[in-house]
Amino acid sequence: MRLSLKTRFTLAFSLLVLAVVTVVSSLYIVRLTRQTLHQANDRAQFVAQQVYEACRNALDEAAERGDTPVSADPADVRDYAHEALDNSSTLNSLIESDLGYSPTIYEITISDSDGVVLVSSDPSLRGEKVPARPSVTSLVKAGFLEQVRALYGPPQTYEFSLPFNLGAHPFGNVRIGLSSVLIRDEISPGLISAGTWAAGSVLLSTLLAFVVSRASLAPIERISAQLDRISAGEFDLEPAVQRGDEFGAVSTKITGIGKQLRDVREIFGTLRENLNQVMSGLENGLLLFNAEGRAVLVSPSVEKFLGGSAEDFRGRLASEIFPADHPIRGALEITGDEIASAEGREVTLGAEGGAQRAGVSAQVIREHGTRMGTLVTLHDLESRERIGSHLEVSERLAALGRVTAGVAHEVKNPLNSMRLWLEVLKSNMPVDPEPQQAVKMLDTEIDRLDRAVKTFLNFTKPLELNLEETDLRALLEDVLDAARPSISRAGLELHADLPEKFPPVLLDRQLIHQAVLNLLLNACDFTPPGGRVAVGLRRSGEFAVIGVEDSGRGIPAEDQKKIFQLFFTTRPGGTGIGLANTFRFVQLHNGQIEFESEAGRGTTFRVELPLGRLAETPAAKVRDYAQPFAEERR
Repeated sequence: MRLSLKTRFTLAFSLLVLAVVTVVSSLYIVRLTRQTLHQANDRAQFVAQQVYEACRNALDEAAERGDTPVSADPADVRDYAHEALDNSSTLNSLIESDLGYSPTIYEITISDSDGVVLVSSDPSLRGEKVPARPSVTSLVKAGFLEQVRALYGPPQTYEFSLPFNLGAHPFGNVRIGLSSVLIRDEISPGLISAGTWAAGSVLLSTLLAFVVSRASLAPIERISAQLDRISAGEFDLEPAVQRGDEFGAVSTKITGIGKQLRDVREIFGTLRENLNQVMSGLENGLLLFNAEGRAVLVSPSVEKFLGGSAEDFRGRLASEIFPADHPIRGALEITGDEIASAEGREVTLGAEGGAQRAGVSAQVIREHGTRMGTLVTLHDLESRERIGSHLEVSERLAALGRVTAGVAHEVKNPLNSMRLWLEVLKSNMPVDPEPQQAVKMLDTEIDRLDRAVKTFLNFTKPLELNLEETDLRALLEDVLDAARPSISRAGLELHADLPEKFPPVLLDRQLIHQAVLNLLLNACDFTPPGGRVAVGLRRSGEFAVIGVEDSGRGIPAEDQKKIFQLFFTTRPGGTGIGLANTFRFVQLHNGQIEFESEAGRGTTFRVELPLGRLAETPAAKVRDYAQPFAEERR
């Protein structure tokens, strides 16, 4: 829902006042809470000190009367103190008066060092052992949010404790209990008052904002009416707002724009014929709409997109050319007869020969900020994509052909000549070990370069796939048999996780066999002795997923984007062909290959191949390949 400027102005002003009121109220609440807690703590200390003095006086009075403990036994001492304190009318009166002194004090208790109550404002606690309670001092020092949770959470009693001695030895404590409910009741009136003032401030600010915005934005309504008249072809000779401020300046500029628009409309009539001649030779369909949304220029090529002649569309409104159910209407976001700016939208149009994909763009034409019209362009996406695809394929094939021919001519023939002359040189060389070793090294390097050239030539040749429904489990077992000697020589442990039954996969057995074998051999090369190599097979939707995991040193981050490039290798003596061929073989099967690698933790390759047909796989043997092999983690 679009809000008017007046509404947005009122809301903005109200939200600003609300933010200020919220900040001020929050600071007031924080101060009120801390002040109340400090007062409660101070009162508790004061009361505790009073009770402490009263206890000392009661014990001194008992001593003056000649009362003494029966023995030095702690129980007799406790009974003596309990009787002296309990019989003190001054102490009991003080406890009763102190309860009324502070509305936050819930209980006043005197206990011995074991926590057994001697005297209490709560008669039911006498003789009972009361556990220690949270300190009110910790609540005072806590943060504001923690204080709020404590006061407005479950009822809790906080305690201020003052120890006292009997003679020269510690005997007990004066414990002042403060209730969180009573403290909250002390704070609540201030919170209600703050909330009332905050709500009143927001309501008053909203009312004032509405009045101010209504008075300030009244000229906009007259300017809007002026724009409506210009849109209808009525051009004002005088500004609609006769004022010296910004609104008057805007109205004056709108009047000038209206006059310019009148001149432009006259120019359109003159240019129409010339534009029709230019557009007749265009392949793209063009429709030019004026400010009212009426088509003033239509190219002849529109017929192949909209199914009608240019004369049929000229002079019609946008809503008539593109009715509510027309796909182009939604792509251009047409409201009434006004077309929004759009770029690169794609639609599907119905045609006699079938569906036609078309690209749609709309450019709003403005002059000095005033909307003069809209140019809609229609182009055939399928033709453009076919041409682009053909050009790209042709360029790649031509470049590949040139490279291949150059390699064959510039490298292959010199290699053959070098081999012939090397044989002649070998026959005329002395039998000394060093010259013979040099010739042997040259022969080896020529063989390696010759293999690289042959591999490159074979890599660029198109392959004919021999697709057949294949038992992927049996194929992987053959791959494991072929790789097992290399795995043993590398001193690695092999794990296989293959289901007992698996749906057939339509593939070229030889290519996939070689692809998986390349992954296994790479794992052997990059895993230190004592490590492990694991092969797994699972089904994911309509794809078969082959996983090859090792515990080697992993692939460095800087090499991960290059491992499938031809001739890229980090292994001494490697050719950089295996993974490139693996990637190529998987792509030829409409599959994909991915990997995850972590330095020092190993690498996992996943090959996804489409299934030949749907079949059920036993759930007990299928695992989530994103997780490590179960038997490896035991």
